[in-house]
Amino acid sequence: MSPFAWMRLAALNTLRNRRRSLVTVCIAALGTAALLLAGGFALYTYQSLEQAAARDSGHLVLGTPAQFEGEEDVPLQHGLDGVAELRRRLLADPDVRHVLPRVAFNGLVSNGEKSTVMMAVGIEPDSEFAIKGPFLGVSAGQVLTNADQGAVMLGAGLARNLKAGPGSGLTLLSATTQGVLNAMDVQVKGVFSTGIPEMDQRLVLTDVATAQKLLDTQRVSTLGVFLRGMEATAPAQARLQAAHPRLQVQTWLERAVFYRSVRALYNRIFGVMGLVIGVIVVFVVASAMAMAVVERTREIGTLRALGTLPRQLLRTLALEGLLLGGTGAVAGALLALAVSVALLVFPVQMPPPPGRSEGYPLQIAIEPTLYLGVLVLMLKLSTLAAALVARRTVRKPIVEALAHV
Repeated sequence: MSPFAWMRLAALNTLRNRRRSLVTVCIAALGTAALLLAGGFALYTYQSLEQAAARDSGHLVLGTPAQFEGEEDVPLQHGLDGVAELRRRLLADPDVRHVLPRVAFNGLVSNGEKSTVMMAVGIEPDSEFAIKGPFLGVSAGQVLTNADQGAVMLGAGLARNLKAGPGSGLTLLSATTQGVLNAMDVQVKGVFSTGIPEMDQRLVLTDVATAQKLLDTQRVSTLGVFLRGMEATAPAQARLQAAHPRLQVQTWLERAVFYRSVRALYNRIFGVMGLVIGVIVVFVVASAMAMAVVERTREIGTLRALGTLPRQLLRTLALEGLLLGGTGAVAGALLALAVSVALLVFPVQMPPPPGRSEGYPLQIAIEPTLYLGVLVLMLKLSTLAAALVARRTVRKPIVEALAHV
């Protein structure tokens, strides 16, 4: 018989008990859809966190080894010198699009009546907001520009604590690179939210020049290197590390602790979920095929008596499992695809995750490799389950099979 004839025979056999076949197909479809939707959600989460991490720090971060490994006794003790020349050399690399300096320091911020601890970052505002896009939610005032020297932006929690808003005058206090306490009067330009309440309670943004003036230095903490794409990260890191052996070049992944934690957690959760769904589908297909084989035991004995080989019967029954699982897998893939597209057309907002103050849109990544992998997995599991169930029956002695009641 031709392969088409074997497939046609298997298809006719599945239609003998339409209700049972329909239930099997529906369960396989729901299992496939659940795997694809869970996997697509995890992939979308990974991709979003990857982009956010790379956008926040840069695809690569360049600094002195001590900057990444040890604590500083005074601000910028392990900072970078000769920044202008270093940026010029970095921008000569074909994969490098932008290089942004950052000056990170701690200290106190005061409104004259009350002082509180701050975590401050000096940035190049025009470049920072142009390259990263709207990464801050500005709730009052405006974002900084390069022309706003002596101005700051406050996290929403810190602004409430200090009762400060756009136009308010504050004083920043920090130790200089020589360990001497220094103070500087600044004006609030805007109030923003990062979506992380703990960070909004302490974060202050200012321009690099203001930060360096307060710290009495020309150094910067690190340089964030933005590349043409995520795929260029590893090659660019190797080239830049070779070109600057005295410095250390870290990737966004090495600094993305939150991303690594979430990925490890999701891998375990969805891995167990996938295993459970796979076991359910195998048992459902195996149960359906077991009932079908038991009902047709005498028929199998008759076919054996007429000269049909056990492997031929086993092939037919395995194809039945393949058709049931395959039909369910295709239906489940179409269902998952429809849900994924519907979420793009009709957005659903998720509640804020732990430690965050803002929700995010629920989206499912449509990844062809994931769909193909799940479909192949479901086909293999269904075929294997049917073959294992039918193997014992097709090898029964002919007399015993014919006498089956």
